[in-house]
Amino acid sequence: MASISNAFSLSLPSNRIANSSSDFNPITSALSLRVNKPAKVSLFGLDSGEFSPGRVAVSKPSGIGGRICANATPVMDQPVGEKSSGAPTIVEVDLGNRSYPIYIGSGLLDQPELLQNFDRHVHGKKVIVVTNTTIAPLYLDKVVEALTKGNTAVSVEYVILPDGEKFKDMDTLMKVFDKANESRLDRRCTFVALGGGVIGDMCGFAAASFLRSVNFIQIPTTVMAQVDSSVGGKTGINHPLGKNLIGAFYQPQCVLIDTDTLDTLPDRELASGLAEVIKYGLIRDAEFFEWQEKNMEKLIARNPNALAYAIKRSCENKAEVVSFDEKESGLRATLNLGHTFGHTIETGFGYGQWLHGEAVAAGTVMAVDMSYRLGWIDSSIVKRVDDILLRAKLPTAPPETMTVEMFKSVMAVDKKVADGLLRLILLKGPLGNCVFTGFLLIEVHCRSLVPSCNVSIYDKPIKIKHIY
Repeated sequence: MASISNAFSLSLPSNRIANSSSDFNPITSALSLRVNKPAKVSLFGLDSGEFSPGRVAVSKPSGIGGRICANATPVMDQPVGEKSSGAPTIVEVDLGNRSYPIYIGSGLLDQPELLQNFDRHVHGKKVIVVTNTTIAPLYLDKVVEALTKGNTAVSVEYVILPDGEKFKDMDTLMKVFDKANESRLDRRCTFVALGGGVIGDMCGFAAASFLRSVNFIQIPTTVMAQVDSSVGGKTGINHPLGKNLIGAFYQPQCVLIDTDTLDTLPDRELASGLAEVIKYGLIRDAEFFEWQEKNMEKLIARNPNALAYAIKRSCENKAEVVSFDEKESGLRATLNLGHTFGHTIETGFGYGQWLHGEAVAAGTVMAVDMSYRLGWIDSSIVKRVDDILLRAKLPTAPPETMTVEMFKSVMAVDKKVADGLLRLILLKGPLGNCVFTGFLLIEVHCRSLVPSCNVSIYDKPIKIKHIY
């Protein structure tokens, strides 16, 4: 982590900025560099919709195991203890007839019955495992055994891809299609993603595209993938102009999280995944954030009970959001706190130079700073965010080589841009609440920023107020 720079200045004003300021541009402030004069940025706030996703009322639909309500789960101190194998914890992602389980537990790869559920998970006789050069030596044999033990009718092929974000591209994706075609896979085959977020995204996109869609299963092996990217069906690859610009929403048949795979996870990858864990607390689950503040050292030390609880709680939050908004038409966008800035860092600095969670951590600080400058949160939240990220061994500012112009050009092609508006998630009010904002991507002069104060709870229509 020594190579991560904190030279990017995000100094806070001595007083909170009034909402009606005639010359305040929060994005310019969030991108302030250590230069003699403020840089000019062609972004300005025009509309804002305000949400409180932490207060969604959840009902149990008939015929389903019940949608998870994360805020109904009691938060407790996790005792230090040993791992225990046994029946997994199951979190259901409620999407009607496309619902699927997330299995969470220790030693799950030694329970072949979980994967060999032919009524629900593996439908045909042919399986292809997509993994990478790092994970294959560790877990490929174990997964193949889990898929075939006691069942000789199933044949398993595999493709081993190079490891790293820089290989999340079309050329590498074609290697999956090449292997699938060489193996004469049919429409009843199953793709299995074994690895972190890059493998999960690429395998899912391949499954969505091959023969116009086949089944796939997620077996995430990093904290990042276990708490976020493996759940919810976002799949895709990067483009030189932007992260994840090519892809599809495509849900897995199941997600199998064997927490034992974290034993081989490098410390830097562990910290990266915690950025997404922290995000859930900030946007919708204040009690979970408070639990993290008490238990961050346990998480960094890989206490098995603390990690298992953090994964479970994160999956509950993600499952609930996806159940309400599968394709990011409203509520799901709140999961992007810090991601627009973070994706810009990954693209502008070079894919793979920083891990995804490292970039999101710096982006989260920028979004929180922006929220404070708008007067939407108080300084105590700013300090708590900065403190917990530092304790998680994550960067709190972008690389010093990232300029305002780099942010501006990359953010202009972010996939969340709609009708000329850059969509950002910011915090507002008490911890656990956030707002969905739009900033115009053109040069604007002499316009006042008056943030909307329309409150829209997520069980009511979303309200967007245009400001001119």
